[in-house]
Amino acid sequence: MYLMYVDESGDTGVDNSPTPFFVLSSLIVHELRWTSSLDQLIAFRRRMRDTFGLKMNEEIHAAAMVRGPGKMSRIPRHDRLTIVRMFADEIAKLPDVRSINVVAIKRPGDTSGAIFDRAWRALIQRFENTIARGNFPGPKNPEERGIIFCDHTDERLNTLLRRMRRYNPIPNQQQFGTGYRNLRLNYVVEDPIHRDSTETYFIQAVDTIAFLIYQGKQPNGYVRRKGARTYFRRLKPIFLKRANLKNPFGVVTV
Repeated sequence: MYLMYVDESGDTGVDNSPTPFFVLSSLIVHELRWTSSLDQLIAFRRRMRDTFGLKMNEEIHAAAMVRGPGKMSRIPRHDRLTIVRMFADEIAKLPDVRSINVVAIKRPGDTSGAIFDRAWRALIQRFENTIARGNFPGPKNPEERGIIFCDHTDERLNTLLRRMRRYNPIPNQQQFGTGYRNLRLNYVVEDPIHRDSTETYFIQAVDTIAFLIYQGKQPNGYVRRKGARTYFRRLKPIFLKRANLKNPFGVVTV
C-alpha cells in the first residue's frame, strides 16, 4: 500500500486573491517504509529540539515559521528559516519516497471549484498511473493500492474521488485517435483520510514541500533576500520526474 500525504500552498480563490496559482504537493511512502521514515523524522525533530529549541510537539508550518511564528518567536527568524532548509534536506533523504507536485494556474473565468478540481484531478491521476505502472521505488507488489491522507480540506475532495471511480474521462493519446476514454480509478482506494497537521510529521513535511515550490515561483521579500527561493531544488532527489518529463523537477502545471 502506498500512502500519499498531501498539502497545499496558496489558495483556490479567484476574487481579490493574492495568489496567481495554487500549489498541491504530496509525499508518497510505501507502508513497508513508513516506520523507518517516521523514525527518521523523529530523529530530525530531536536534533531541531536540541539545536534550536523547537519542541517535539510544535508544528513545522513553513509559511508561519517564516512570516509570523507566534509562540516560536523565541527562535530567531534566521534559525527558523534554517529549520525549514534542514527539513527539506531531511525529507530528500527519506527511503524510497516520492513527491508529485501540481501547480494550478488561475485562468480568466476560473472558479474556485474549477481550480480545486483541476489540481486534485492531476495529482490523483498521476498517483493512480504510477501505482498501475509499478514506477514507484522500493517494495514491489502487483496488487499494490494507494490511499490519500490530507490536512483538513474541502469536502469536494470526497465527491471528486468518488466521481473519478465511476467517470474519469481522459483525452486520447494520438495512437487512440481523437476523443476521450473513461479510465476509472482502480488503484486509489477509500475516501481521503483527513488528519490535523499538528499530529503528523508527514503532513508537516508536505507543507514544507508545497511552501518551497510556491516560494520558488513567487517568493516573499524575506525569502528573496535570504536566497531561499531555490530551496525547493534541495528536494529534487524525491521529485517524481515521470509526472512531467518536460519539467526538470517533474512539476505538473495545469
